[in-house]
Amino acid sequence: MSLKVIIDSGHGGSDPGASGNGIIEKNMTLDISKEMYNEFKRLGIPVYMTRDTDESLSPTERVNRVKRFISSGDDVIVISNHINAGGGEGSEVIYALRNNEKLSQNILNELAGSGQKIRKYYQKRGTSNPNLDYYYMLRDTTPYESVIVEYGFLDNARDAEKLKNNYKTYAKDVVDAVLDYKGIIPEDEYYTVKKGDTLYSIARRFNLTVDKLKDLNNLTNSFLSVGKKLKVKGEKEDISESISNVYTVVPGDTVFMGNNEYLL
Repeated sequence: MSLKVIIDSGHGGSDPGASGNGIIEKNMTLDISKEMYNEFKRLGIPVYMTRDTDESLSPTERVNRVKRFISSGDDVIVISNHINAGGGEGSEVIYALRNNEKLSQNILNELAGSGQKIRKYYQKRGTSNPNLDYYYMLRDTTPYESVIVEYGFLDNARDAEKLKNNYKTYAKDVVDAVLDYKGIIPEDEYYTVKKGDTLYSIARRFNLTVDKLKDLNNLTNSFLSVGKKLKVKGEKEDISESISNVYTVVPGDTVFMGNNEYLL
């Protein structure tokens, strides 16, 4: 597998970033980054972190660590994790001028599927030189594909609550977005349905036909519920065990309802 990932936990050490509603940005970005790191590692994808402790990093040292990990720019993705502030609500992604919007679009689609409100994906040009990126983590990490992910606004009570409860899910969402962007099918046998998913979109994602997906999961219709786990690899689900546990009512059986017994 040629893909390599570098995860940057925004802020750290003497730079706490933003804070509000019980969240300190430097801590939340590190928590998200660790979850993301473990998931990429589990999938066998080479992954590195600019910091894995509460450490102060200057912009130069942060960028140097990114470049020190990997010398080649081929198939390298840099993900810089941040939490927003300033009165808004929802997630947004900023991507480098040298890259296209597809990865950012994927990330927001995945986050939306987990119930997060979506703002926008965009590029921001430098004020003194519009040919360069405004943010150094995008500008100075050439030639890698680099994105800054803002997961929500910690000074918004709704976003803060979602971040506290769902940051692990959001981390996995970004991993899923990267895999989909690179056309990598994970080894997992199951996929958890997210908001906006259809049988067609899931089947396409895992190189299946809709009929095959339905067969694997003994589905008789196209109804999907968010959170349902679908089998996407291997053999079809064995429903014989559940059938064997079904009890057939016979004459003379009774059922209790409240304080009353009824003969069936």
